[in-house]
Amino acid sequence: MAWIQKQIRLPALRRGFHIITHEVLSEIPELSQIEVGLMHVFIMHTSASLSINENADPDVPRDLEMAFNTIAPESLPYVHTCEGPDDMPAHVKASMIGNSLTIPISGGRLCLGTWQGIYLCEHRNHASGRQLVVTIQGE
Repeated sequence: MAWIQKQIRLPALRRGFHIITHEVLSEIPELSQIEVGLMHVFIMHTSASLSINENADPDVPRDLEMAFNTIAPESLPYVHTCEGPDDMPAHVKASMIGNSLTIPISGGRLCLGTWQGIYLCEHRNHASGRQLVVTIQGE
């Protein structure tokens, strides 16, 4: 049973939903050696999140951003405001979406559906780069 773990630094991205499947896969060439296993991706931040969603239509990321801004708007009377008006809504969105993904591996490839991709969900207006921990277990 093999274990592989790497940290991946993503560049600063604007607020929104960004497909990062290629960036993650390019950092873990060892994946091709795993016949059966799991890949776990964890984001080391509290104001961004990870999701799997449609990777083909550019309207999907825009609509996701609009929907989450409607669910957790900056205009609510938040108490935690010391880091700016986008910070607490970012924490709410990150809590709703989640900080990790677990994806099956089969035949050296992720078992994502045809229209699925890994998303970095950036909830801050001016975030710095984000750090991921990717752990693969398999044989």
